[in-house]
Amino acid sequence: MTLLLRLGEFIRKGHRISVVSPSRYQYYSGMGPGMLSGIYEPREIRFNVGKMAEDRGASFIEDRAVRIDPVKRVIFLGSGRDIPYDIATFNTGSQVPAGSLDASSAQTVPVKPIINLYQARLGILAALERRNIAIAVIGGGPAGVEIAANLWRLAQGRPHVAEITLVGGRKILAEFPGRVRSLALDSLGSRNINVLEGIRAQSSVNGTVILSNGKTLCCDFVFVAVGVKPSSLFLDSGIPTGEDGGLLVNPFLQSTTYPELFGGGDCISLAGNPLAKVGVYAVRQNPLLLHNLMAALEGGSLIPFRPGGTYMLIMNMGNGTGIFWKKNLVLDGRPAFLLKDFIDRRFMKKFQVSGELEEPGEEII
Repeated sequence: MTLLLRLGEFIRKGHRISVVSPSRYQYYSGMGPGMLSGIYEPREIRFNVGKMAEDRGASFIEDRAVRIDPVKRVIFLGSGRDIPYDIATFNTGSQVPAGSLDASSAQTVPVKPIINLYQARLGILAALERRNIAIAVIGGGPAGVEIAANLWRLAQGRPHVAEITLVGGRKILAEFPGRVRSLALDSLGSRNINVLEGIRAQSSVNGTVILSNGKTLCCDFVFVAVGVKPSSLFLDSGIPTGEDGGLLVNPFLQSTTYPELFGGGDCISLAGNPLAKVGVYAVRQNPLLLHNLMAALEGGSLIPFRPGGTYMLIMNMGNGTGIFWKKNLVLDGRPAFLLKDFIDRRFMKKFQVSGELEEPGEEII
């Protein structure tokens, strides 16, 4: 986003820039669960990347990169078009690996791309007008916890009832301190959200989830939040990747084999220091990626990325409270949610520059 905001600096130096994205909008995942529950509307959590690019003199191409020829320096798009490049940067994020969970089923909702959550919100509201429904959330990480909690909020005050089950695998928030886990379990339990631990979802077909204990859940909606991984773009292109399939980069965020390829966020794997798929690293990479791309084009020294120390995590628990964790400090309650809301809105305001956010009557999904 920092790079998009400052594309004009590259244009003024005579460089031609093409921005390729499958949508004119980029949604901020940190506010996705809040959009699901209705705390936020889509326009509040998205950036108009198409307008940002065009207003700064770049070409915007609404398409998807499907293969890269790093020798000829050409990117092939889903439409059949190809784009030659001198330097390219990839910020393609991540996707949810469905595995044996049928992602093609109408009942299945992968939590990425984030717009899926809004479409599910509309479907759930329509269903609750007619009947009681059952919803399963597969995945015991922070995303699964937030989704389950915000589904509860979405269902409040509707004509019918939603039964929500979180299938947490070995245990929810397994990598977090015990107090974070206990606060999350207490919060979910106090709202009659069913939490299954020590049980995994083995498969899901047409809304029927088969569990590792032999039982089944018959669901109207199945949310899949089982972690994320990069797309197969780099593997399909024969470019070196990390174990997760992300573009393998050096400390300067360059491909270890093709230095004219850069990347940031969830789609990269930092050689020798794999990073967790959390947004804080993408945010920290933003200014460095901007500098290194300009240095690669104009000449100059590249700056190495240093991941930095511990980071803060705040979960939106859907009932106006949050759970805050940083180092040894764990807090919950209304102040934790308000802090998250403030940080998220401030981040959005930085990049939702004037004129790039539709008026309420111009909502486009």
